[in-house]
Amino acid sequence: MNSLIAIDLDGTLLADDGTISARNAQAIRKAQEAGCVVSICSGRSLHDTKAILEEAKLECPLITGNGAITFNDGQQIQTLSMEPALLEELLPQLESENYYYELYTNEGVYLFERGKGMLEREIKEKAGSDKSFSTEWATREMNLQFEQKGTRQITDYHDFDLASLGIYKIFVFSFHREKLDALEEELSSREDLSLTTSGKTKLEIAHKDTSKGNALAAFAEVVGVPMKNTVAIGDNLNDLSMFAVAGMGIAMGNAEEEVKEASTHITKRYNEDGVAYAIEEFVLN
Repeated sequence: MNSLIAIDLDGTLLADDGTISARNAQAIRKAQEAGCVVSICSGRSLHDTKAILEEAKLECPLITGNGAITFNDGQQIQTLSMEPALLEELLPQLESENYYYELYTNEGVYLFERGKGMLEREIKEKAGSDKSFSTEWATREMNLQFEQKGTRQITDYHDFDLASLGIYKIFVFSFHREKLDALEEELSSREDLSLTTSGKTKLEIAHKDTSKGNALAAFAEVVGVPMKNTVAIGDNLNDLSMFAVAGMGIAMGNAEEEVKEASTHITKRYNEDGVAYAIEEFVLN
């Protein structure tokens, strides 16, 4: 079967504890045995995604950073790094406007030592102004950022040569959605970067050509799979570009409504082994 299946991680393949369930892993192996190329296609970093796959004892091509990096057979076959001039403009802005952000680099994810304190203050502020705000949920969301594999704590980005780092994504995180909306509106008219999101607390800034859809199309050409034989499985807005180019789009049961509307099929939720169900019912059946 000459098919390429691209699978998102968070809200799709991963369980609540950040691992791949035995059933989902078994379904991926079954698809590979049937001749499918199964690729992970995530906003996460290359280092983090590699570690997740190793823990599940899976070997798959990787599209990471929302399409900025494609990794196959032990090699990076595509990297879309952000221009140093763009970084030198954006980073001071994020600093001066007090945004929490992370730098996705060829050496892993750079986290700022002050970052956790910033997010803890945001949680406290939000809880004080919004009685419906769940501090338990927010703390869990915050902690996920610091549980990533391949992270490095830094104090100041000025300590590094931005060009040599190969920064391929700036990940901005806030519990104040209005802050993210303001930043998105300010940047949305620019043609030298791309913007996407994988959740209401997140805004992701990258090279202008970065998208999961572009990366999927390019990788399909590399492995010789016609686009009509590609399958995308995902749950959030950064998966829409995959759905736009794939022959089949499968939305998770927990997916955003916009993603469901763009899909060919809807599978079960991420915590119900929805990826396994999608592969078995819609791809291999």
